[in-house]
Amino acid sequence: MAGHKHEHHHHADHTRGHTHSDGHSHGHSHSHGSGRTLLFALVFTISFAIVEVVGGIMADSLALLSDAGHMFTDSLSLAVGAFAAWLASKPASLRHSFGLQRAEVLGALFNVIFMFLVVAFIIYEALMRLNATPEVNGLVVMVIGGLGLLVNVIVAWVLLRGEQNINVRGAFLHVLGDLLGSVAALAAGATIYLGGPFIIDPILSLVVSLLILVSAIRLLREIAHVLMEGVPAGIDAGQVNEALIATPGVQAVHDMHIWSLTTSSHALSAHIELSSMQSWSETLPQLRSVLRDRFDITHSTLQPEDAAMRSACDADPGCGSGTA
Repeated sequence: MAGHKHEHHHHADHTRGHTHSDGHSHGHSHSHGSGRTLLFALVFTISFAIVEVVGGIMADSLALLSDAGHMFTDSLSLAVGAFAAWLASKPASLRHSFGLQRAEVLGALFNVIFMFLVVAFIIYEALMRLNATPEVNGLVVMVIGGLGLLVNVIVAWVLLRGEQNINVRGAFLHVLGDLLGSVAALAAGATIYLGGPFIIDPILSLVVSLLILVSAIRLLREIAHVLMEGVPAGIDAGQVNEALIATPGVQAVHDMHIWSLTTSSHALSAHIELSSMQSWSETLPQLRSVLRDRFDITHSTLQPEDAAMRSACDADPGCGSGTA
């Protein structure tokens, strides 16, 4: 019966606690902000990608076409990101009790996988062109590469100023790839225009693709950590445990779990052993304050337990047997 009472107390606290509501509303406003940022970047990026495709075909330049390919994948990634941000802004429901915040992580995962495919295609094309390098119009490549660099700098600046989550960083990775691609196109165009070898065009495309591949792998590891319910980066579980135990009235903490809903929204669940169950109404706000202010954990589920009762139960092997 005591166990049932504690469980009921926990759920009632959880549903009316400030941490639960703050966590979700906070995430929703961030998602709306990141959605607008991604949408602006999308319109800007896809417009110039069309210009690069035309210029790449006219100049027969892989550097320009690969940059255009990056830009089109950017456009797709930004569209996926904006859609994921919109999904993440949806409120919690009976079917999705945390809401759809994880959509941002799935959007980033889709973008990384797609980026791997694009990089593989560009590397293949570059290797083919190393064997038979076509003649490239250096002036066209140089001019469009320069304009592309300007566009990518603007888009990257917009994304950096926006709300930072794993979805926006995934989109930023694409834009960074475009920026490097534009630098490569500009360098290739200038080299060819000044009389250099045409082979510089596929070589620079190859270098850019490898740089993007390294960044994509790094982001994939971060996504995998979130999906595997890993402890969020920057949070030490041992320090969280010590901070909770240091709260007046708390004797011990067990069954503690810390994970990320998204990279900007963290959650915790734990059983809290109290010296007196009567102090729970005072202890709970203190615990939530510690979690929120010191560790940026905005969603907490805390189960109070009587320390003396648990200690007695641990000493009795038959404790709890036959109870409902």
